Amino acid sequence: MDIRPLRCRDFRILMTSGVVTMFGSFITIVAVPYQIMRLTDSYLAVGAIGVVELVPMVLGGLWGGALADAMDRRRVIVLCEIGMAVLAAGLLVNALLPDPAFWPLYICAGGIAALDGLQRPSLNALIPRLMKRDEMAAANAIQGMRWQIGSIAGPALGGLLVTQVGIAAAYAVDLATFVVSFVLLAWLRPAPAPPGAERPSIKGIVVGVRYAFSRQELMGTYVVDIAAMFFAMPMALFPFVADDLRSPSSLGLFYAATSVGALAISLTSGWVRHVHRHGTAVLIAAGVWGAAVVGFGLASDVATALVFLVVAGAADMVSGLFRQTMWNQTIPDELRGRLAGIELLSFSIGPTLGQMRAGGMAAAIGLRGSIVSGGLLCVGACGALARVLPRFTAYDERTSPHGRAETTEPVQPADPGQL
Repeated sequence: MDIRPLRCRDFRILMTSGVVTMFGSFITIVAVPYQIMRLTDSYLAVGAIGVVELVPMVLGGLWGGALADAMDRRRVIVLCEIGMAVLAAGLLVNALLPDPAFWPLYICAGGIAALDGLQRPSLNALIPRLMKRDEMAAANAIQGMRWQIGSIAGPALGGLLVTQVGIAAAYAVDLATFVVSFVLLAWLRPAPAPPGAERPSIKGIVVGVRYAFSRQELMGTYVVDIAAMFFAMPMALFPFVADDLRSPSSLGLFYAATSVGALAISLTSGWVRHVHRHGTAVLIAAGVWGAAVVGFGLASDVATALVFLVVAGAADMVSGLFRQTMWNQTIPDELRGRLAGIELLSFSIGPTLGQMRAGGMAAAIGLRGSIVSGGLLCVGACGALARVLPRFTAYDERTSPHGRAETTEPVQPADPGQL
């Protein structure tokens, strides 16, 4: 694994803070639906969490992109971290009440999603300022590893806490992680807006959208990911597959398997710097994701199903690495925040619509038919997109005219007391 990015002080701070926060956030991802289930005993009430979170995250991401291009990115990151800590404290207080209410869970979950959307563009836009062009892929791999560690360990501990210790304990751990993360982030150096940055506005967001549409290679990264997730996102059907294989206890393994595959790619990612045709790499990886989902849908035993899910997770990670590298290497610094907001939109729409597609097709043609047909449609979509997006397929980082926009402003030592 290429660890050159870790030589950068601020990158180390961001990654350490991210590991801590991600760990706590995944615990809460388990705790909130579990508490709603206990309070309401309603499938609909639990499923409503996704709706409550999606809209605030999308709107927050778009506005957060505008903020990232107009304000000090460090300030945005830290203030959002404080806001999420306050909402985590709200979850804890509600859980400690003699009769906890369920409506604060929706308010806090929606608020955390909105703040996450506001914060993420600043986080994503800050990292390219810290890295050399040839370190981008390695930095993305390290970021991915941070996420995968949290997605494996967090839910496991969250499940243990909510079932064995108590829901309040889970929220208390999440709150503690936000406090630790805030202390770390306060030591980041300032990251002021580029010279001449405009105030955040709807007009500024539109400028970012127009820029994205003007570059086929960027649109390719969004469209390929949305297509892969829409056609071949099988997670909503995992409980049914576990029952179909007469192994309900394997459900947790299904959710962890894709993260295991992704983590394996992160740990062995030194090879990515030798790949320069990033668009082609994304298309191939998305096609492998679809093919692996087909294999999962056809699997007749748990072991085979897990193998295909590990392969799918690895392919998804490869796609993510090269998409992120294309964004970080070629988007001008003054637009990077707004484009990060658009990236967040693509991340949100594909999986959400994909879960709906999987459930609807399962009701219409059966469980296995939904999964297998989705994987085949994903592979077909990748082939079609390769033909209709020739500049995306031909993209080569060595010859791209969109070079990385270097920052010229001096970096000053951070004052932890000044936010």
